Amino acid sequence: MDIRPLTDVYAVSPQITPEDVAAIVAAGFTTVVCNRPDGEIPPDLQATEIRKSVEAAGLKFVDNPVIGGAITLDNISAQSRAMTESGGPVLAYCASGNRSSIVWALAHAGQRPTDELIAIPARYGYALEPFRPTIDQLAAG
Repeated sequence: MDIRPLTDVYAVSPQITPEDVAAIVAAGFTTVVCNRPDGEIPPDLQATEIRKSVEAAGLKFVDNPVIGGAITLDNISAQSRAMTESGGPVLAYCASGNRSSIVWALAHAGQRPTDELIAIPARYGYALEPFRPTIDQLAAG
């Protein structure tokens, strides 16, 4: 498992497995957000299976599937709610962590400078520059 912290309270990761949950708990996360649609992965890694392991460990699980190239305002709102309502650090995952970084950035549009929202995920190789106009548009309200 490769946890990539974007902030002190939000990190992203490539796909997790049920076996990763103990390490997620040990790292202090209180909420796990799945940004990966079930259609991309085998049944043993789909949201229902990960949810069972996460909730059995006492953590909150949020299923917010994000389709690459088709991120919706509902995705952004759901990610924002998950972060706001988590009560502690959030780990969001998808195939690589990229979509989880994108919805984080979009959810923070207007709360942080656009340059920062792009630069932070870039430390991990996530290229959010194409989302600059969307971030700026969301920031403008």
